[in-house]
Amino acid sequence: MDAFFASVEQLDFPHLRGKAIAVGGAEARGVVATASYEARKYGVRSAMSGLQARRLCPHIIFVKPRFERYKQISMQIRAIFHEYTNLVEPLSLDEAYLDVTVNKKGNPSATLIAQEIRQRIFHETGLTASAGISVNKFIAKIASDYNKPNGQTTITEAQIQDFLDELDVRKFYGIGKVTAEKMYLLGIFRGKDLRLKSLEFLQRNFGNSGQYYYELARGIHRSEVQPFRIRKSVGAEETFAENLTSEIFMEPELERLAQEVASRLKKQQVAGKTITLKIKYSNFTVQTRSKTLKDYISSTEELSLHAKELLYQERLTESVRLLGISVSHLNNEPKKLNSKKPEYIQLRLEFPDW
Repeated sequence: MDAFFASVEQLDFPHLRGKAIAVGGAEARGVVATASYEARKYGVRSAMSGLQARRLCPHIIFVKPRFERYKQISMQIRAIFHEYTNLVEPLSLDEAYLDVTVNKKGNPSATLIAQEIRQRIFHETGLTASAGISVNKFIAKIASDYNKPNGQTTITEAQIQDFLDELDVRKFYGIGKVTAEKMYLLGIFRGKDLRLKSLEFLQRNFGNSGQYYYELARGIHRSEVQPFRIRKSVGAEETFAENLTSEIFMEPELERLAQEVASRLKKQQVAGKTITLKIKYSNFTVQTRSKTLKDYISSTEELSLHAKELLYQERLTESVRLLGISVSHLNNEPKKLNSKKPEYIQLRLEFPDW
């Protein structure tokens, strides 16, 4: 979807149409979840602080998010997808992979299917979508961003290598900012530069990811569209209006986060063995502290207890602007999916993007 949250706001509130808006917080610690294309012309982007967005675009209008509304439209769009194929892998409220190799319409052209789906979305919701069409998820993902907004790009098998050779490595799905900067230092700027590096060179410089980058440069991506993705972690985090300077002030915040995570675990009907505490300091450095337990946990009390233990594991070096709790190593591994729902372990004790 094109600037999904912002587009929904402009759809529902006509006075916002054609204006630079940002869904998110304008306050000191606010973050932009989505910016309209009118705001993006000024450099406003997702995950940017509200203050920075205001500096770039002084006349920007901030709108509070309405996630229930976004979810409602997302489900409407997803229903359209399922009229064409059951192989739908949602990535978020506004994005999904579809495998239409064999489809319910009997249409042999993925390009025409994408065009028809985009037309359906517009006619039924009033919102625009963009699409990428290719032989695997990696190429399709890149192609989906190539002709935004309200466009689509098809990369045939014969076009893949030429397309990737000219592409900046920063646009390769799976290559983040830090990795891209390292590649730049190694003289790897485009896909062609990456392709010309040997497998041994990439493994030596990027470890286990070397094989992955070697294949990406050749358009090889083996991941199938997975309609039922196994959730690997559940968590919640919060950025505070003012930095917290003592563990004493952080304890009640951890309790609230533990309660939110416990609620999400219960909703997903899972529990986990590994708990991770995320700490972002005032200087924006991020630290994580984790511990893996013998038994699965899911209650507020247990999560809060272990999160506090991790908090006091070592002294804080700076005041803290963000705390987060996440639980992984969940009991929804494939080997335990013998029923329709994942196994949910009840605790022996009776003691949560955007």
